[in-house]
Amino acid sequence: MIDAELDDPFLQHRRLLFGTAYRMLGSVADAEDILQDAWLKWADVDQAAVQNPRAYLVRAVTNLALNKLTSARARREAYVGPWLPEPLLTTPDVAEHAELAESVSLAMLVVLETLSPLERAVFVLREVFGYSNSEIAEALGKSEAAIRQTAHRAKAHVEARRPRFETDTAQRREVTERFLAACLTGEASRVMELLAPEVTSWSDGGGVVRAARRPLYGPDHVARWLLGVLRKPEMEGVLWTFEWINGEEGLLLRDADGVARGSVNLDIRDGVVCGLRAQLNPEKLAGLDRSEPFDPSAGAMD
Repeated sequence: MIDAELDDPFLQHRRLLFGTAYRMLGSVADAEDILQDAWLKWADVDQAAVQNPRAYLVRAVTNLALNKLTSARARREAYVGPWLPEPLLTTPDVAEHAELAESVSLAMLVVLETLSPLERAVFVLREVFGYSNSEIAEALGKSEAAIRQTAHRAKAHVEARRPRFETDTAQRREVTERFLAACLTGEASRVMELLAPEVTSWSDGGGVVRAARRPLYGPDHVARWLLGVLRKPEMEGVLWTFEWINGEEGLLLRDADGVARGSVNLDIRDGVVCGLRAQLNPEKLAGLDRSEPFDPSAGAMD
């Protein structure tokens, strides 16, 4: 396999290509579909004539993702309840690549969802992977001036909405442990002690499983909803583990057979939970059962 990766540019850059597609789409399944389509394009081209395979492949994946994102947005307009990205097991956050890890966080992917497809592509290529305006213009078939304007607009939009939460790993783990312990007691008062007054929770069931049909606000509503979920018969025997999910430590729910049943990511600030994202839709959990965690730093510029 190692020799094959050395010989095949597609395999060499597969993690970068997946990371690009995933950041564009917020979907593990769609990102894998994009890679399959990109591989077919790569297999059909005169590879000896491609001077920069990495640039060619990133361009192919980005344009395929743009087309996919346009159709996906139409489907999401009819989505039942809050839409959340598909969670993804990742390797532990590494300090020198913290920005790359943040770019796959669920909070950031939700922000990227508010960009237009073109703005999202430009932001991912420029702000995440460091491509120049001229390189992006060539990749997307736009003028450099148009890309410069789009990049400025996208960056300003993201900066205004960029999540700013607790980044200290030890404190995140400590608060997450206390939060889980409080939830398992079944006592609403203990859960509420760890929730910020402005706490908001989003739960994605996709109409497949029961979840809150709208965001919930305030400690009382969030705590009661959480404990209601935990009291459901189907939650009996579910195991909770601490895992790196989308570049930050979160909670993973597995059944007795080890199959992922859901995930919870917490936004933590000043030692309390100010945001909670629960992915419960069984159709969006494939990224939690991957045999090899994704490395958010894949594709980092040297």
